[in-house]
Amino acid sequence: MKICHLKVNHLVNPMGYDLPEPTISYVVEETEAKKQARAQVLVAKDEAFTDLVYDSGEKEDIVSTAYVLPFTTEPETRYYWKVKVWADNGETAESDAAWFETAKGGEWKADWITPSLPKDVQAVLFKDVEIEKPVKKARMYMVGLGVYELYLNGEKQGDEVLLPGLCDFDTWIQYQTYEMKLSEGKNNIEIALGDGWYKGWYGLRKTSENYGDRLAAIAELHITYEDGTEEIICTDPSWKARKSRVVYSGIYPGEVFDMTLDTSEVFETETIDLDKKKLSPRLSPAITIHERLKPIEVIHTPAGETVLDMGQNMVGWLSFRCKAPKGTKLFFQFGEILQDDNFYNDNLRTAKAEFTYISDGVEREVRQHFTFYGFRFVNVVGWDGEPDLEDFRGLVIHSEMEELGNIETSDPLVNQLVHNAKWGQKGNFLDVPTDCPQRDERYGWTGDAQIFSGTACFNMDTYAFYTKFGKDVYAEQLKLNGSVPDVVPVANYQGDASTAWGDAATIIPWNVYLHYGDKGILSRQYDSMKAWVDYMRREDEKYGNKYLWQSGFHYADWLALDGNVEGGVYGATDPFLICSGYYYYSTNIVAKTAKILGKEEDAAYYSCLAEKIHDAFVNEYFTPAGRLCVNTMTAHVVVLYMGLTPDFAYEKTCAGLLEILKKNKYHLNTGFVGTPYLCPVLSKNGMNDIAYRLLMEKGFPGWLYEVLMGATTVWERWNSVMPDGKISGTGMNSLNHYSYGSIVEWMYRNMLGIQPSEEAAGFKKFTVAPTPNYQIRWAKASLRSASGLIRSEWSIEGKELHFTVTVPFDAEAVIVLPDASADVIIAQTEWKDGILSVAQAGKNVEVTAAAGTYTFCYEPTTPCRKVYSINSPMEELMAYEGTKKVLDEEYFSIVKDLPFFDELYTLQELMNGPFTYVSYEQQEKIDKLLRAVE
Repeated sequence: MKICHLKVNHLVNPMGYDLPEPTISYVVEETEAKKQARAQVLVAKDEAFTDLVYDSGEKEDIVSTAYVLPFTTEPETRYYWKVKVWADNGETAESDAAWFETAKGGEWKADWITPSLPKDVQAVLFKDVEIEKPVKKARMYMVGLGVYELYLNGEKQGDEVLLPGLCDFDTWIQYQTYEMKLSEGKNNIEIALGDGWYKGWYGLRKTSENYGDRLAAIAELHITYEDGTEEIICTDPSWKARKSRVVYSGIYPGEVFDMTLDTSEVFETETIDLDKKKLSPRLSPAITIHERLKPIEVIHTPAGETVLDMGQNMVGWLSFRCKAPKGTKLFFQFGEILQDDNFYNDNLRTAKAEFTYISDGVEREVRQHFTFYGFRFVNVVGWDGEPDLEDFRGLVIHSEMEELGNIETSDPLVNQLVHNAKWGQKGNFLDVPTDCPQRDERYGWTGDAQIFSGTACFNMDTYAFYTKFGKDVYAEQLKLNGSVPDVVPVANYQGDASTAWGDAATIIPWNVYLHYGDKGILSRQYDSMKAWVDYMRREDEKYGNKYLWQSGFHYADWLALDGNVEGGVYGATDPFLICSGYYYYSTNIVAKTAKILGKEEDAAYYSCLAEKIHDAFVNEYFTPAGRLCVNTMTAHVVVLYMGLTPDFAYEKTCAGLLEILKKNKYHLNTGFVGTPYLCPVLSKNGMNDIAYRLLMEKGFPGWLYEVLMGATTVWERWNSVMPDGKISGTGMNSLNHYSYGSIVEWMYRNMLGIQPSEEAAGFKKFTVAPTPNYQIRWAKASLRSASGLIRSEWSIEGKELHFTVTVPFDAEAVIVLPDASADVIIAQTEWKDGILSVAQAGKNVEVTAAAGTYTFCYEPTTPCRKVYSINSPMEELMAYEGTKKVLDEEYFSIVKDLPFFDELYTLQELMNGPFTYVSYEQQEKIDKLLRAVE
């Protein structure tokens, strides 16, 4: 028995974070036990646990996914903690010690300082600190604006980059904490500053000096000596400045790094009037280099360029070993794709994405400092001779998030799609969830963030990441009377309160809670969640009080393919239907959140409001006969997904969606709103085969089209690159845009069936309800959930379905076996330890199981969808001139072997397929038949 994955607020050993309520979590592995009987948490100020500050005692109510430490912490203090667990079978285990360290206490004594240089000059602030006696402990509490790096005696401090990241600097500025290893004698401290998001070229609405016009820093070095005395060294005008060898930098333009620049001239610093009350302990997870990719090829293009191919569209920096003579100027350009086999970056629009390095003749590894790039290809100019791939590495940068989930299937194209979605998350989760990482945008678009949040929570531990983003969301709302702008953070802009975009305020924290089981995220965001719903309510009241939202501008089903304008960005679905749908959906989330937090009065109010919105929606958008008045794919998906379809309209709504799909030849035409919900709706409502068909589509529009076109991340548009390899446009065309990667959530939740529970969030209780389909031979997922390792695997072997499910320690799952007989399953599980119940639930069997691994194998009882046509197959075949002789005998040799030959299938039914459980040999025959007929 082993206790691992110890975290505080979903961070590993956090130092200097905003921890008003430190909440621990842990996972128990390597045990045959089923349940945690009791646990004990110890907290001390020393690693030997002799100076205890908290002992829970042996308790039965400690929940491993979230246990709030019930004591008041002191500032600038490191606390060690560990947990001991007793299992129901008598096993016990004790964890190793973990720790967290609290942030700075008291008022800031330091001043904000700025270099006495022109504001466009990049600078380094520095001070020599004389240490005259042994140091016991030293901490630097500091932040630099726009971005900074801290050095002690020439060595960079910490592994983090691009600090302090991007936040709503208008409202709060998060500072960082460093453990400083000071030695006796002179210690040189340097703070290198770059423009960054704060004052550099960034943004579509205001393109520079969004938050300030001067480089600045504030720092306090707190020293505790071995003799017990203390000293605080602060930033003030005694600090000096010099020009930086990073002579130019910016998020969009890139960087110029001149190692030949004479930086010996010393300049003064001066105080600058920035509000110290904005300073706050950090929330952002560390931004670090996670991988170092070696290029796969040097390409010499027809245009005479030398281009590195990284083999992966990535985000971060390029490092290289430079051996060039003094004065050599090396120039690099970054792009996502080649065109006509030449370097290309026009889709970055005005973003230059360049790096210039001027060598001083000293061999060294060179990297960037205060910018980042989204790229696969690098145009190298000025390199002497043939570049050696060993001299280059792509440094992959993103926020610290433990990878949790993985999916693998029998189809390599689907596997690549999963890979692409995960790399899209890596590239766009750099302190804020951005739309794209490469062009002159890189914005925290709330709509993109919202629709991908479910997938993101499966892929990685995003609790801390979204906690920080949630603070930015609410900070912007406070400026806008509860409205959520389309971009967060955003400076100097009133904001657009667009449906689906603004609902990031409710949906993201709700998804985070469901996945990780820590209601702290709901407590932090409750005012934000409520403010968004209250904003929609006021808009409703302003325009008739109809319990509908029918006013304002909305992106709605952005980039849908059913719009009236060729190549347009707005879909055909009535935006007010979508508005009112989300109005209901978010209100319902707030009602459930209020109940979880014990806010009974709010729970009653928002539950009542949700019911009124539901009833008003039905009256507005459904006819008495049960027909949905807005006849688009997305409209049908929204009402089915959000629980807005009344019973009397359910069959017609499902049939209406199916009819639209048939007319569209089983191709989607949905946009940002409809696409994330389309496959889940199909799988839940008897059209699982069509969900798979959409997944497996290899043409336009389809997820696998871009895979076949060589994509290594998810595209912004279904046709970002045309079949001939030409990019489809440069106005708005990112090749790293995670939104449509939301299909991976369907793969986790539906294909492999792993579904968190509202009843016991964090996968303490959950459902595994896989939905196999013959188009995939086998599939398997692993998820290191907040409760432990979950596995779901299935395969189709001949006429049999095989399932394997792993339930982690101290958790309970309802395993839903499709098209199964309880008698058959009972016979397989009768003597299996951990099976709590087996029950028939319609055509499925529900197995309730405690911790353990369970396997099932059976022939499905109803392995195909119902057929409505009564025409015989031969009659259909006869309609095709010249096919009878070829297909007569072969057709019946196919259908007589099918496991569902209790009904006759027409040719049209075969063409409209696919069927749910057909052997691959049979499917190949069917496909051959259809190709011949067509």
